[in-house]
Amino acid sequence: MLTRNKTLLFLFAMLAMICIFIACNLSHTKNNFSDDAVVIHKGDSLFIQYCSGCHNFKQDGIGPQLSGITKTETQTQLLAFIKNPNSVIQSGDMHAEQLYSHYKTLMPSFSVLEDDNINAIIAYINTYKNASGVKDDTSNAVTNPIPAKIQLSNIVVSMQKIIQIPASSDSGKKPLARITKLSIQPQTGKMFIVDLRGKLYFIENGKAVVYMDMQKLRPHFINQPGLATGFGSFAFHPDFASNGLFYTTHAEAAGSAKADFALPDSIKPALQWVLTEWKADDPNAGVFKGTGRELLRIDFVSGIHGVQEIAFNSSAHKGDTDYGLLYMGVGDGGAVENGYPFLPHNKQNVWGTILRIDPRGNNSTNGKYGIPQSNPFVKNTDSTLKEIYAYGFRNPHRFSWTHTGQMIACNIGQAKIESVDYIFPGHDYGWPIREGYFMLHPNGDLGKVYPLPRDDSSYHITYPVAMFDHDEGKAICGGFEYTGNAISALKNKFLFGDIYSGRLFYINMADIKQGKPATVSEWKVSLNGKQESLQKICNDDRVDLHFGKDDEGNIYILTKADGNIYKLGN
Repeated sequence: MLTRNKTLLFLFAMLAMICIFIACNLSHTKNNFSDDAVVIHKGDSLFIQYCSGCHNFKQDGIGPQLSGITKTETQTQLLAFIKNPNSVIQSGDMHAEQLYSHYKTLMPSFSVLEDDNINAIIAYINTYKNASGVKDDTSNAVTNPIPAKIQLSNIVVSMQKIIQIPASSDSGKKPLARITKLSIQPQTGKMFIVDLRGKLYFIENGKAVVYMDMQKLRPHFINQPGLATGFGSFAFHPDFASNGLFYTTHAEAAGSAKADFALPDSIKPALQWVLTEWKADDPNAGVFKGTGRELLRIDFVSGIHGVQEIAFNSSAHKGDTDYGLLYMGVGDGGAVENGYPFLPHNKQNVWGTILRIDPRGNNSTNGKYGIPQSNPFVKNTDSTLKEIYAYGFRNPHRFSWTHTGQMIACNIGQAKIESVDYIFPGHDYGWPIREGYFMLHPNGDLGKVYPLPRDDSSYHITYPVAMFDHDEGKAICGGFEYTGNAISALKNKFLFGDIYSGRLFYINMADIKQGKPATVSEWKVSLNGKQESLQKICNDDRVDLHFGKDDEGNIYILTKADGNIYKLGN
């Protein structure tokens, strides 16, 4: 997810802006869309790789559905716009500015693609030349689900920059480093940071040292076209110091190997996500050397909402049931917006779930990991996946545990609502029939939410403990309970924010009650004694905010736009 200013940006804005810009400003010329089956097949593959994360041909998702676009735009104009869209934006075109204001993100330049490849994509899009978007009765839709605005508190927290991670982008384009997670190696307290482009760093003497390079270890590794693909997450086993075990997730091209959780034959996967167990020869070594063992592999419909989080329960101790069990957040992969709402919210499928496995066991179907006997569905006699701990998520982007051992997940929404959820074993969190405290029509217009039905209690949905709507932010970023001692104003608060804008929010732990959303408040930060927004500090509209926490309870802020890491407090 990327910035307006020289970054990887979403393809949907490109095609949406073409519709308006060209229609109003350019004259049409004769189309020459290829109808060659080989070209169209090539375009299909390229579309899945570069476009499917934002687009489909059924209804609006991250971007607009594209059926019928080649009836309004010419091949020449589409080609030119795809190759250099930023020039249109920088020209001050009114329609482009309106679209940016609506979507809060811009299209990427695909100048790296040869004309033949772009024309193949256009040829494939042209096979959907008859407009066929979802038509839905939206007369009962809720236009403003949370009318009350988030109030600004008087909390201003000083922060200090501790390091800038080395740029991993080409030619210094933003985001400079796609840093998304900071976590601590148990027992040593050493700080590690992952860059989605493939490197895992640790901080030593104020410098970022490469511990692992996924691209060198896994030849099928991919981190394009972005959208959170790449080196997704990592988690050290709580006994890493003695057993040298840690775990990672990463993306690979579709078909790289047989998936343990495969899509139906009628659905073409865009990519795969892989969970790997690594064993370091020497846990104390500064650079990883050892072996890797694949635990499981999952097919995904598109490049969005893969496996962005794995973690061990930080509050569990030896002897506890949860000790050494690995949690894994599996997004829906864009399945619903691509027309496959039957994939998530289905206990027989892996998509849209939080899994809980024993990485040292072997009673799974593939024999490579274990299914804990304490899992909620382990005694089911039907085809329910016994790995599932909770389900009904669009994208359980981050999760953590409070000091009392309560699991909290932040779930990225689609239409209107971003959610903070208390996670309980076996519970259903509603996606795609619910978003926040509202109903969705999974086969209808996903851009609309509706009042809950009268028989809502019969669905047994577990609703968020806090939420905000898209008037306040675009995508929730979690999130930790503050348990440090340096900042008294943050005590007994759960901290989270908006990925895009970098706005910082909190809820009071004492206000969390299941069935009634807690009040969300905003807090601010200062740098070098000056209060500033993170957008101003990053000098970018797109902050790409993430949080980290160390073993002393200190909170860190990661800003992907400039690759910087800040520690809260002095």
